[in-house]
Amino acid sequence: MECFQKSRRVVVKVGTSTLTHNTGLINIRRIEQFIKVLADIRNSGRDLILVSSGAIAVGVGKLGLKERPADTPSKQAAAAVGQCELMYLYDKLFSEYNQNVAQVLLTRDVFETEKRNVNVHNTFMRLLEMGAIPIVNENDTVSVEEIEFGDNDTLSAMVATIVDADALIIISDIDGLYDDNPRVNPKAKLIHRVEQIDERIKSLAHGAGSARGTGGMVTKINAAEIACPKGIDVAIVNGSDPAVLYDLFDGKQVGTHFVAQK
Repeated sequence: MECFQKSRRVVVKVGTSTLTHNTGLINIRRIEQFIKVLADIRNSGRDLILVSSGAIAVGVGKLGLKERPADTPSKQAAAAVGQCELMYLYDKLFSEYNQNVAQVLLTRDVFETEKRNVNVHNTFMRLLEMGAIPIVNENDTVSVEEIEFGDNDTLSAMVATIVDADALIIISDIDGLYDDNPRVNPKAKLIHRVEQIDERIKSLAHGAGSARGTGGMVTKINAAEIACPKGIDVAIVNGSDPAVLYDLFDGKQVGTHFVAQK
């Protein structure tokens, strides 16, 4: 995993299941640990971009809704409430380690229009030059089917390409890609390294993620398919202990490494 040791610009994607409890409310202990580790990684001299899910789930929890809404207006309303809460927490906690953050909300059409693509790239570059940590999410409040990413794994891969990242780290609630579904088969083995994403690798993806999120292993493999051909190494690691990021950047074997196509 030496490539992660050498990486200088890193995109980290964190999912809803890592940030929240089953209630949908913020997992305070974990998010505090997570931000402490990220701030330390930023202090090591790396450029850091954080792609954060969780707005809808946090909004659902804060509004006291019994379950995640099914209709678009309600989901967008929950996202509007939840995004405020998320950014408040990120700003407050990162500032404790003297780190500045910036909110960047995107829709897919930004990446499909050349002029807007260039503008977004330039904004990211200037934020990084200023030493800020861009915190990215899909603009759920205005996003409709035609311009939505559908999941933040895909968004994180597209962000990694637009900022010319060296590495994309996808933090999940599972250790990585297994040769069988570990929730069903206790003998399933973790695959530490994937040189090529073929039909066999795709067939190993199981499930659609947690009830609080939209992703699953399928979307993470899709993200690797976007990033790896652009020369970006991708790792999927378990976020139950945020300190696993230290191991990754120390070159230790953790999670699943999808190897960049140089």
